[in-house]
Amino acid sequence: MAASPATSSSAAMLSPSFSCLPDAPLRAPRAATVSFLFSPRPAALAAGARASRISPVVAAAGGHQRLMGSLTNTEGLRFGVVVARFNEVVTNLLLQGALETFERYNVKKDNITVVSVPGSFEIPVAAQKLGKSGKFDAVLCIGAVIRGDTTHYDAVANSAASGVLSAGLSAGIPCIFGVLTCDDMDQALNRAGGKAGNKGAEAALTAIEMASLFQHHLA
Repeated sequence: MAASPATSSSAAMLSPSFSCLPDAPLRAPRAATVSFLFSPRPAALAAGARASRISPVVAAAGGHQRLMGSLTNTEGLRFGVVVARFNEVVTNLLLQGALETFERYNVKKDNITVVSVPGSFEIPVAAQKLGKSGKFDAVLCIGAVIRGDTTHYDAVANSAASGVLSAGLSAGIPCIFGVLTCDDMDQALNRAGGKAGNKGAEAALTAIEMASLFQHHLA
């Protein structure tokens, strides 16, 4: 039996693409698929693909704008890098990954200043000093804290994390936390260029994006 005009009108109101066969029972329309304008951060090796998808200003539903940093517009951006010497076999690899990422995204070497400190506990005060100097658009903090048999690990890891956050808030520029906190050396090496990628390179990407966001949209 053909659907009555009222039934057809109700089906049309449910969804523009909804249709009902003459003898089929009325079913609820399929839920719409939502497409996001962003994707999870990829590994450092796939960073180029991510850069091509990032737009500085994205128009969102409702007429407002979403401000985003750019990985491609790095002209004039200046970075401070604070790196801890403790667990140097790990932190050197993290630093290398960060510097290679800066170079890949056309950050000039003259615009990068590397400051070496004894350990991760000393990172925040150096980061705050660099941030307040007015010479940098972002500060990248690199270190490696590896768990031992005492509670020293927890004290250093917590102090480094809260200190870097405080440095950024105090200086008013992004201070990026690139300090590994691992249970053992194998775990740390896996995150410094091993199976888990290079977290120094990933932190450098974050520094570029946040520096761009602050310079172009939040200045």
